[in-house]
Amino acid sequence: MIRSTFAAPVLLALASTAGLVVALTGDGVRDVVSWAALALPIVAVGWAMRRRT
Repeated sequence: MIRSTFAAPVLLALASTAGLVVALTGDGVRDVVSWAALALPIVAVGWAMRRRT
């Protein structure tokens, strides 16, 4: 039960951390990857809010 409760937040945290590291380590394609990884939590919140209404 706990694993299923915290699975999504942990994945979002890992994606955010990876996005920040990738943003700091390069340019070009890495910028696109970092923006995608950092946009993932925003998309998840939007999806959750839309699903509630």
